[in-house]
Amino acid sequence: MSALAPYACDPARSRGRLHAEGRGAVRGPRDIFQRDRDRIIHSISFRRLRHKTQVFVAPGGDHYRVRLTHSLEVAQIGRTIARVLGLNEDLTEALCLAHDIGHPPFGHAGEDALGAAMAAHGGFDHNAHCLRTLTLLEISYPTFPGLNLSWEMLEGLAKHNGPITAPNWAMRAVDAAFPLELESWASLEAQVAALSDDIAYDNHDIDDGLRSGILSLEQILEVPLVRRCWEKVTRRYPEVPEERLMRELVREQIGVMVNDLIAATRANLDTLGLAEADAGAIRAAGRAVCAFSGPMREEERALKRFMYANLYHHPLQRTAAERAHRIVADLFAAYRDDIGLMDAGWDADCPAEEPARSRHIADYIAGMTDRFAEQAHRRIFGETPAPR
Repeated sequence: MSALAPYACDPARSRGRLHAEGRGAVRGPRDIFQRDRDRIIHSISFRRLRHKTQVFVAPGGDHYRVRLTHSLEVAQIGRTIARVLGLNEDLTEALCLAHDIGHPPFGHAGEDALGAAMAAHGGFDHNAHCLRTLTLLEISYPTFPGLNLSWEMLEGLAKHNGPITAPNWAMRAVDAAFPLELESWASLEAQVAALSDDIAYDNHDIDDGLRSGILSLEQILEVPLVRRCWEKVTRRYPEVPEERLMRELVREQIGVMVNDLIAATRANLDTLGLAEADAGAIRAAGRAVCAFSGPMREEERALKRFMYANLYHHPLQRTAAERAHRIVADLFAAYRDDIGLMDAGWDADCPAEEPARSRHIADYIAGMTDRFAEQAHRRIFGETPAPR
């Protein structure tokens, strides 16, 4: 790794972990953020992402993205940006890899169903559940719950989209145990991870949308950013058939957005007088330091509006989401009525009183993969059509 910039998170100056570790164990020459990354990669929660929805609910094709492949793509983009800006690449990568761990089965459809089921008991939020999973539910170590991640890792996951002024019950519990300064901005590594997520899904969802046939080239060329990048690609490869240039278009767009983000972030560091400041000054800046330029921000928003109108809210997607919503809602109701339907261990540990009982059920369902949820639903209710 290249030398860290003054504003980067330095592992030697980390605020440490909640639980003391050691007892003489030596597991290689890794610093605290490298260990965080490795703990994420080796966790059960991370492995389950390979069967959790990204865009298409329980996709039938092997070539569509899922939460796991999306997280890997985000990490690749994030690490590239971090390297250029002199940030800590390992912390950035760890944040990118972990950012979707709190998602329940079936993506946002599953989250909406859990949120509705939990409305009387504090609701459900995938970002807060990510921290709940990593600090409490993931059991990997003999003397403490969770993965015991660094303060900088937990802070970055909590605040990667900005300060939190109204934390829900799950986020409040994490913050009470290990205060994360929720009302300040996160590190620059966390800000890079958040926008790397946007860059990845803005562009890779186009790829999947074209592959599925829901989107057409003619449609996406209505978006100014896409049209401009497509013109560059076709000028570069005038002799290549259009169908072979689709992924080149996606690569072109990612490059344009990454380069804009790097240039705008450097400009912000200079304008705000933070180029020689430390990580604490980034948190105290009062605004996002990592950002797109004004024109790119508007183009990225236009792309998002197009994707919501033409892919995410497409009638086929809505139909799949409705079926997924029913599966999650049915499971929650079934477990509430008969806790013995849950797997061994989960049923025995279920609290008797609310809201702890409903939160326990939500923890169980949120950990399910798409296919596990489908199988659980079939066991209880019979052959319910799987969402497609």
